[in-house]
Amino acid sequence: MEGEFAVDLSGQVAVVTGASGGLGEHFARVLARNGAAVALTARRVDRIEALAAELRAGGARALALALDVAEAEAIGPALDRVAEDLGPVGILVNNAGVGGEGLALDVSIETFDQTFAVNVRGTFFAAREAARRMIAAKIPGRILNIASIASHTVLPGLSAYCGSKAAVAMLTKSMAREWARPGIAVNALCPGYIETGINDFWWPTEGGQKQLKGFPRRRLMDASDLDEAFLMLVGPAASAITGSIITIDDGQSLPGGG
Repeated sequence: MEGEFAVDLSGQVAVVTGASGGLGEHFARVLARNGAAVALTARRVDRIEALAAELRAGGARALALALDVAEAEAIGPALDRVAEDLGPVGILVNNAGVGGEGLALDVSIETFDQTFAVNVRGTFFAAREAARRMIAAKIPGRILNIASIASHTVLPGLSAYCGSKAAVAMLTKSMAREWARPGIAVNALCPGYIETGINDFWWPTEGGQKQLKGFPRRRLMDASDLDEAFLMLVGPAASAITGSIITIDDGQSLPGGG
């Protein structure tokens, strides 16, 4: 059950991108529950402000900041603001993402570009700006990129999304190699299908129900299914884990599945 597994993150300052809903909101709560101060970033400021107020009411230190990771030049100043208000950043959760729906013959140039701007460029530049500050402060930081089973599994009608998440997986390995000496652990988590705001429209449809029945366990995952791996990769246990791409998908990407 949610909350059973715990890691002491007291004294850590974490940044979560795309924290206005779905997995980002969930991860922010997990971090706060385990003692971290949490900076919430997203475009939907009203949602992250409400979440920050909720976390503060529960005793956590929390900050809400407007940030669109597709605007690379805004990322560094946002991290500097976090450092001023909460302290040096030691954990970055690169969660911001968009769906990029559409068959390859149909997807618009604008949708393709936006998918890569957020999922790939946003992930790269957020990680780079965080790493620069971690290295300067001599912090053995943790950077966790939220990829997807789409990084290694073909999801029909999502070619742009699959391509973007495959790029995230390889960027994770490349950055892990470059930043290994300063002690920064860079890893990626590849969740299977969890109902979030990015896909909730799909599951009640006939196609969504058919896909669900094709999964080995014929169900969606719960966000809490990721908690133990998430805490391992943002916490002390990742001191010897870097460049790893960890899939947690309830078997959804097994051959013959959905």
